[in-house]
Amino acid sequence: MSFEVFVDHRQSSPVITLKDNLTQTSAEIYAFGGILNAFSILIDKKNNNLVAGFNSVSDAVENITNGFKSAKLSPFVCRMNAGKYIWEEESMQIEKWFLGKHAIHGIIYDAVYQIQTTKADDQSASVELYYSYPGNVKGYPFPYLIQVLWKLEKRNKLTVTTTITNASALNIPITDGWHPYFTLGDSVDDYTLQFNSTQQVAFDSELIPTGKLINDERFINGQLMNGIFLDNCFLLDQKSGHPTCILRNKNLQLIIEPTSNYPYMQFYTPDDRKKIAIENLSAAPDAFNNKMGLHILEPQETINFSTTYSAVKL
Repeated sequence: MSFEVFVDHRQSSPVITLKDNLTQTSAEIYAFGGILNAFSILIDKKNNNLVAGFNSVSDAVENITNGFKSAKLSPFVCRMNAGKYIWEEESMQIEKWFLGKHAIHGIIYDAVYQIQTTKADDQSASVELYYSYPGNVKGYPFPYLIQVLWKLEKRNKLTVTTTITNASALNIPITDGWHPYFTLGDSVDDYTLQFNSTQQVAFDSELIPTGKLINDERFINGQLMNGIFLDNCFLLDQKSGHPTCILRNKNLQLIIEPTSNYPYMQFYTPDDRKKIAIENLSAAPDAFNNKMGLHILEPQETINFSTTYSAVKL
């Protein structure tokens, strides 16, 4: 077969590799967190990993909260103001990870997923992961099921689809996202970033949305990142169908195409300038409070979120 799936059980939780044997393109998925730890393509006989990942599963377990590399953001994305929100007239207080005084990046980033299915043929390789959140984190007592399907196809195309089902007897608030860091092999200062948005979510001094949008057209036609630092969220323009984000340097480009259920995109450039976080989000930060993109799921209701990464040699 052109495609294969390999499952390595030698670490504390499985490592799954999806591989295209014809092009040597591969994706490495950790059952820990359901995360994408590597997305590698062959350029001039050299393996190029576009994801700034971890050295091992144990490294991920120990350091996932140090930058939240590739973390699943659920049931809330980015920051929640003081970790507090009101649901059905009841005050809720999240007790998980805080950055300063604000809860950050959800509560299941360190969940260990079960492998539900794997599949490989001449067209693609895929793995479907499954986690049942029991409602055991204070401040979010609502059980829900989450399935994550990673699928590698021809032409260096990798798609991740998240399916969330409300397993509670109550309506629940939900948002979803991912927090991968990408690298094209040199400094972020040499990258050009382009994406379909002219509106930035206005933040206060603590990166909490004010509820307003501000005009920002820097990236609509592509912007060299030299000297530009980002920790900002943008509302994507979806009028032309699937909004597209392109990150490129002189050697290659990464194309990110989220579906309409990911209408927001957050960018973060760490001080080392070696990588950039490009986060697909179903809602703005603090959505449990400001309602910007917040979904409400009825009992047994299901919702899907999907995005595609494609790597192209220039």
